[in-house]
Amino acid sequence: MTEELVSHPFRFGVVAAQASSGDDWAAQARRAEELGYSTWLTPDTLGPTLAPLPALAAAAAATGSIRVGTFVLANDFRNPVLVARESATLDFLSKGRFELGLGAGRPGSADDARKLGIPFEGGGARVGRLAESLGIISALLRGETATASGPHYAAREADVFPPPVQQPRPPILVAGSGRRLLSTAAREADIVALGAGPDATEQTLLEKIGWVRQAAGDRFANLELNLNLLAVGEAHPTVTARFGLDLDDLVRAGSPFVVVGTPDQMCEQLVRRRELLGVSYVTVSQWFVEPFAPVVERLAGR
Repeated sequence: MTEELVSHPFRFGVVAAQASSGDDWAAQARRAEELGYSTWLTPDTLGPTLAPLPALAAAAAATGSIRVGTFVLANDFRNPVLVARESATLDFLSKGRFELGLGAGRPGSADDARKLGIPFEGGGARVGRLAESLGIISALLRGETATASGPHYAAREADVFPPPVQQPRPPILVAGSGRRLLSTAAREADIVALGAGPDATEQTLLEKIGWVRQAAGDRFANLELNLNLLAVGEAHPTVTARFGLDLDDLVRAGSPFVVVGTPDQMCEQLVRRRELLGVSYVTVSQWFVEPFAPVVERLAGR
């Protein structure tokens, strides 16, 4: 991997979706901030999870420095002009701490679409809509007036108020696993979240990063690459329940989505992956905040 990617400092985020109360949600976000995590992120589902945008507004109000973001909004569920408006407002209210994450939809999004009463089309159509949506959102967050005539979205002299604090706009993350979506992310996003099956190998990710590099061209060195870890230190019930794999299975497969062992060993694994893959932005589930904290303490900003 190139020197430009190796030089990216580590930062760490928490993907959180559940709380027993508003006070608990605020306390969790403050604890992540105290431990040195860079971002507090929420997914976008219609399952037993908090709605992302109001949850992030509450987290921002309860904290002072940790950044808040979506991980990730399902593009087909929202109008891009409204996404830009709400993103700008969250950036304004958080004093410039918002990061917008977008995706074309995960496998579970089909069930969410059914609940919403809207179609869930094939991946090609969804990626096409996301690419068009990104153009509208990015322009609006840069303070431009957006006019679009489809084929998927139409807008006439749209703008947003208040303008975002971050300039030229808040960072945009795009998550994907297929070549077309990762190529779109490479051209349009600031952060690329690399998706793959839980038993994927480092070689699998190297191929995907090659797609990103090819599509990004000169901007590749400035892209931040992200991995969302499935397991930290030891097995967690959700790993087995979701994927039918235990931690030993993942380790034997050489999955880059797990780190195991002592804090020093986990740090060594992440440093090696940054050298090999260029991944410097690492996110974990809210259930791993405390076990992963020693790694954050050692590596954040380095």
